[in-house]
Amino acid sequence: MVDKRIVPDLVWIAQHFPIFVTDGYSGPLPNGEHVGCHGCHVKHSDHYNGLAVDVVPVNGDGKCDVTWRGITRLAKWAEPQQNRPLAPFRWVGYEGDAGHGCGNHLHLSWEHAAAPQFQLAEWVEVFPVGAKGTPGKTRHKKRKPAAKPPAGPPGGVSTFQSGGVSANGD
Repeated sequence: MVDKRIVPDLVWIAQHFPIFVTDGYSGPLPNGEHVGCHGCHVKHSDHYNGLAVDVVPVNGDGKCDVTWRGITRLAKWAEPQQNRPLAPFRWVGYEGDAGHGCGNHLHLSWEHAAAPQFQLAEWVEVFPVGAKGTPGKTRHKKRKPAAKPPAGPPGGVSTFQSGGVSANGD
């Protein structure tokens, strides 16, 4: 179970990488039943909002072997540089992250609005999938700066506006 707003991303990922989702939402259901991994995620995990998944190879056997090549490619695609995930990912846990990596699992979580545990986030950042089934250009519009930035070294404050899809589909 995951937040339905990330399902299209997961479908696209599954069409391009050999993933098997071992955990998504982890927490209570309205009927009181608990789903997902019980007590195995860190406090404030995105699993508690349905905005994270743990994946392993489709035909893996728990060993770090050739079946993990696709998962490793996915991890490098989502986070080409350690601790710098690409949008829409908030955190990618793999090699170099305790309890994650080849032979264990890849963790992917999506950027989202702050939300209480076990509640839907107001918005979730997702990547759009174009007609040809590939991630397209970002949905977010870049705004022109109001004034010319001051001279100085390269870098600085980004003018990129973040956003996403709201919980009610707006």
